[in-house]
Amino acid sequence: MGSAKKLVLIDGSALAYRSYFAFIRNPLVNSRGENTSAVFGFANTLLRLLRDSAPDYLAVVFDTAAPTFRHEVFPEYKSTRAKMPDELAESLPRIDELVSAMRLPVLRQDGVEADDIIGTLARRAEAEDVSVLIYSGDKDFCQLVSDRVHVLRPGSRGEEELLDADGVSNRMGVPPDRVIDLLALMGDSSDNVPGIPGVGEKTALKLLGQYESVDGVLDHGEEIKGKLGERVRENHDTARLSRDLVTIRTDLDVDVTIDALCPGEPDGEALVALFNEMEFKGLAASFMEAEDSSVEYTLITTSEELRALVERLRAAGRFAFDTETTSLSVLDARLVGLSFCDEEGVAAYVPVGHESTLECEAVNLPLDDVIEVIRPILEDPEIEKIGQHTKYDASVLLNHGIAVRGIAFDTMLAAYLLDPGKGRYGLDVLSIQELGHKTVSYADLVGTGKNKQEIWQVDLRRVSDYAAEDADVTFRLATRFAPRLEELTLQSLFEDVEMPLSDVLMEMERHGVLIDRAVFDEMAGTLGTQLEAIEAEIHEMAGHTFNIGSPKQLRVVLFEELGLPTVRRTKTGPSTDSDVLERLTPKHPIAEKILDYRQVSKLLSTYVLALPKLAREDTGRVHTSFNQTVAATGRLSSSDPNLQNIPIRTEMGRKIREGFVAPRGWRLLSADYSQVELRVLASIAGDERLREAFRSGLDVHRHTAALVFDVDPDDVTPEMRAQAKTVNFGVIYGQGARGLAAQLGISVADAEEFIEAYFDTYSLVRIFKEETLERARREGYVTTLLGRRRFLPEINSENGQRRSYAERTAVNTVIQGTAADLIKVAMVRIAGRLEREKLKSRMILQVHDELVFEAPTKERDVLEALVKEEMERALELEVPLVVDAGWGNNWLEAH
Repeated sequence: MGSAKKLVLIDGSALAYRSYFAFIRNPLVNSRGENTSAVFGFANTLLRLLRDSAPDYLAVVFDTAAPTFRHEVFPEYKSTRAKMPDELAESLPRIDELVSAMRLPVLRQDGVEADDIIGTLARRAEAEDVSVLIYSGDKDFCQLVSDRVHVLRPGSRGEEELLDADGVSNRMGVPPDRVIDLLALMGDSSDNVPGIPGVGEKTALKLLGQYESVDGVLDHGEEIKGKLGERVRENHDTARLSRDLVTIRTDLDVDVTIDALCPGEPDGEALVALFNEMEFKGLAASFMEAEDSSVEYTLITTSEELRALVERLRAAGRFAFDTETTSLSVLDARLVGLSFCDEEGVAAYVPVGHESTLECEAVNLPLDDVIEVIRPILEDPEIEKIGQHTKYDASVLLNHGIAVRGIAFDTMLAAYLLDPGKGRYGLDVLSIQELGHKTVSYADLVGTGKNKQEIWQVDLRRVSDYAAEDADVTFRLATRFAPRLEELTLQSLFEDVEMPLSDVLMEMERHGVLIDRAVFDEMAGTLGTQLEAIEAEIHEMAGHTFNIGSPKQLRVVLFEELGLPTVRRTKTGPSTDSDVLERLTPKHPIAEKILDYRQVSKLLSTYVLALPKLAREDTGRVHTSFNQTVAATGRLSSSDPNLQNIPIRTEMGRKIREGFVAPRGWRLLSADYSQVELRVLASIAGDERLREAFRSGLDVHRHTAALVFDVDPDDVTPEMRAQAKTVNFGVIYGQGARGLAAQLGISVADAEEFIEAYFDTYSLVRIFKEETLERARREGYVTTLLGRRRFLPEINSENGQRRSYAERTAVNTVIQGTAADLIKVAMVRIAGRLEREKLKSRMILQVHDELVFEAPTKERDVLEALVKEEMERALELEVPLVVDAGWGNNWLEAH
């Protein structure tokens, strides 16, 4: 900024809000149930600003709860803002503790806002020839920008924007000295600044372009035609009031000098204590006494060095490996290089596909020679391999003819088992959390935006250090995770289920599933015609055409023109989501038609049109990715494309399965567990009445209805059975009386009575639920039959909503998690037998409780018997497991 001294002013209140809401969809919660999102985001931002800006002076400025002078002149100021979330309010003392431990100056002053303190200090520093950087996302600060005052705005995805005067003009459409006029005319809904009614940003900019300022606009109000002119003439006082409200004061009597705002040396001991208490392992580690961080990373450039490396790895008997490749698409990826580590801090990189740059000449080893030398150790099952997401690396190596064996440890899978609710298991994240070490990220290496390079174009020495570090960090993580898996009795689940399943999934992904493009083409035509017809009906009901996919236009039609009641509001207006439309269905037929339109539109865009484009030209097959580390219950998920969410409740949704076909001379086998979660519940809960229904092969829902309603099974009506079925499954998913009432269309009182009758019938199911919750509250987690853990930090939360969710999750995880473990065991065993018995049949899909196979016609009987046998004996339960199997030329026929 052209000055020897720099002052950073941080809008602390805004940063606290931003940090909290950055994690709103996946909040950070420690083992005590404390929401730590705001503190974590605040800490990371402060540390980064201190590191990147290296300020001479700094202040963190907060609002107070006291009314300000703006409230005195306009009592409605900020009156529309929602109440601060309780969890954020509870975090504010922690943030004060954080800033204090970092020994940073803090400023607050009753009667004014943090903005005014920042404005006053900015102008004071400017006068003292000190450059100023204001850190805030509030657009109001753009009015302060000058040659010496800049604004750093955080973005929604972690990016930041540094605004100088030109930047303000580009972003706001006016220079800094006109920002106040712009805000005064258009108002600010977030602060309830009225502005001139009906004047938005575009109109305000147009007015300022003609008349330069608020006063200019008001003075020429008679010239402005139409309703806009009327609004300008009628709102002189409102416009001037708005100008006063949005003007940041720069003349406060702030009792502090710029020289007094020097940041102190952080109190490392206090920060470590705070970060450990908040369970920020990576942040705590960064303030601990630094260990010797010297590393020995080697770039292998000769065949002699490569052979020496291989001999060292062979002698070690255990090493970590990683690949650098040309693509994230496994089947298309080719090797750029490989890295290896057999000792903490010692790693090597073998380049095979780099380009020379101006900074560094690439010295690649011939790929074929490298493969020949490394194949023996990678294919030796007696030498243990360690990796991070080994399914990807092993599949890439298979592209080059190397079948990796002896993969003993995957750090991503281990991290997932140790904390399945964390959600992020990338190497960069794990390194910070577990080792207190920030790795060079892929984005750091290759750049972003216009400056982004392909990895093979980056300076070879930089890639070598990056890749070697990844192998080193993976090796270090394995040494830390292994004893913890054993300590938490997760070792068997890891070694016998998750690790071998990774190999099974790799084969399924590589094989893919064949689709028939003709079926999808036909469906596309049918759905397109259907969509046009529904659209025409909706427009006729509305009385005019409009964009049905636009929530804004839909709101106007539903709530303004048709006068339908608002069910729920969002930040942008009345909600038009599916739940709302369901509730509006009895009030107007347009609601049901819009639901139909959305369903058909989604089928068309997500599946019917998309799937043929994803099929490979050479094979006609679609290759999904199966993810082991997404669902906290242990269930697998599918992505790129997601084949687990294909709807099957509607005829058209089911018809999509008709497009998944067997090759000529082959058939598809669908093997589906029958009511597996209810069988798991009966087994775990120990209720003999429920067990007997399954042992006797009864219709469990009819059996339940007969017991609950105290009638003979032959007298159970379809309605009774439907109610019993809803409650049977509701027990698993923690459904309460309100949910049951809404689903069955009965009163809450009747639903409560029905649930009570159910638990009187199956009394041990009630005890199972109560004991599960009691154990979860005491231990903080629940386990499946195979020992899979799910931590429930909010099980004892004072927040009733979060506590209720944790309670439902506790019961659901024990049952659904055990069912997930069960099908995984079956998959591993089936894959093992297919290989041992040298069958050509392939497992190609896993969807919830269903497995799909592709088999030559002559293997039909053998495969069906094998699959049913392994699925039905995957776990020893107190009730029989039953598998329904079906065959077909396509998935729909087989299911």
